[in-house]
Amino acid sequence: MSVEHSIKYFGLNNVGLENDLRRVAREKKVKLRPSRTKGNRDAYYPQITEQIRHDAAMMAEHYELFYCLETPIRDLIRARLIEADKDNWWERFVVQFIRDNATANKKKETESGVTPRSDDWLSYTNFGELGQIIANNWDLFSDMFSDPKAVRDTITRLNTLRGPIAHCSMLAEDEVLRLKLSLRDWFRLME
Repeated sequence: MSVEHSIKYFGLNNVGLENDLRRVAREKKVKLRPSRTKGNRDAYYPQITEQIRHDAAMMAEHYELFYCLETPIRDLIRARLIEADKDNWWERFVVQFIRDNATANKKKETESGVTPRSDDWLSYTNFGELGQIIANNWDLFSDMFSDPKAVRDTITRLNTLRGPIAHCSMLAEDEVLRLKLSLRDWFRLME
């Protein structure tokens, strides 16, 4: 079989697999993640180098992973604090300097004219502050985590790794491994 034939066969095989997967998803009423399409970026992509596009695709995986970690952490903290004091959880359980920082972050967004990210104050805290909120309210979280220092250290490490992801820098190979290990550490803390 020629190389050209092999490539065509490979492409057709993938199209067939994709069609079968979509059919099964429809039958089982499972929603698949939408595929990444060019859409509106077509006008700009020709001006961006292939290397940058490749790097962006690589980093998108790390962003998605971090998003899937950070969102439930915020949800968990919010739920525990609300459970303890539904009406005054923000004032009662979050120290003043974190509240001040969240107020400044929200004000900066409001003054810039962008759509507010949330009505929830916890959404305006920095990721690193979440570990401090847990540690400061350890009595509310001690039944789900093994050690307050381990929680803060793990969140600090994750926050350091979050920087390059959030600021469009490539993660070095060692840092990709460190991210995966830190995620394992986080879930181990919750056992």
